[in-house]
Amino acid sequence: MAKWGEGDPRWIVEERADATNVNNWHWTERDVSGWSSERLRQLLLAVRVEGPEGICQLTDISKLDGEASINNRKGKLIFFYEWQLRASWLGTSSGGLKYRGTIEVLNLSDENDMDDLDISVSLCKDQPDTPLLNLMKKTGVNEVRRVLGEYIRQLRSEFSLGMILPTADGPKRPQETKKNPIQTSKTQISPAPRCSSSSASCPTGVRISTCTFDLKETFQTSVDELYRTFVNQEFVQVFTRSAAVVDARRGGRFQLLDGNISGEFTQLVPDRRIEMRWRFRTWPSEHYATISLDLEDQGDETELRMECRGVPAGEEDSTREGLNRFYFQAIKQTFGY
Repeated sequence: MAKWGEGDPRWIVEERADATNVNNWHWTERDVSGWSSERLRQLLLAVRVEGPEGICQLTDISKLDGEASINNRKGKLIFFYEWQLRASWLGTSSGGLKYRGTIEVLNLSDENDMDDLDISVSLCKDQPDTPLLNLMKKTGVNEVRRVLGEYIRQLRSEFSLGMILPTADGPKRPQETKKNPIQTSKTQISPAPRCSSSSASCPTGVRISTCTFDLKETFQTSVDELYRTFVNQEFVQVFTRSAAVVDARRGGRFQLLDGNISGEFTQLVPDRRIEMRWRFRTWPSEHYATISLDLEDQGDETELRMECRGVPAGEEDSTREGLNRFYFQAIKQTFGY
């Protein structure tokens, strides 16, 4: 036993002058629960399956409980993760009828192989029977199992760097570079903005020129359903195929497409008009365009007129193309409007 004040040598960690832990003697741990939670949401909300029965898409993560960490003990990496999750899914039959259900995974952990995952699928209690349930139980479950396997693969690859520390005789520890461990493909609508003289200001006080343009599109659906598609968080997550935040009230904020689009609602007239302050990530800081959507009932279809004011000059074509592609066309392809 060590004498008082000398310390037990089994707990003494030899360090270099730069505080490097030599020989990986003690337990190094990194908590990756936050990254895991966000990555699981992104992967799951991208799940979409299609068959003769129709289309099903995960729309909301109602439960995501658990934790994840990576430990290094004397040069050996140990990955620990344990999650329980529940997600909602929205199905659209080939006939256009909507059905809702849930999918649940209770045993995603390092102790279970992917083939052993218990994944259960069900319809909400108020929903009638539909062939879409079988589509989710077969194709949907396989897709969920695949993306959960992708989460584990990314967990092991993204966070290994820096966890294996050097030994006393080994090479100098490499410098870790700051990076975002979540590797997602970012949807780009416009290039970096250019500032010039006009009525709008860049953060440095330089005035920028802006432009105004209009868009018009017709959707094969009712006014109330199209209105809900733009302001309901669940629907927005479906047609953007990514996590979104949508607070549908005056002054409520929204963020979608991996944070590339953000803003707030300034006017909401149910089934008639939506007005918002809207910006793309690469625009000058705090610069917002004003976008208004007017909906008009045309019987068996709805006409949407969009007015865009205050778009940075030089960004008109890319913004117009992005709105058409990532709003209008995405809605039509997803919901069959």
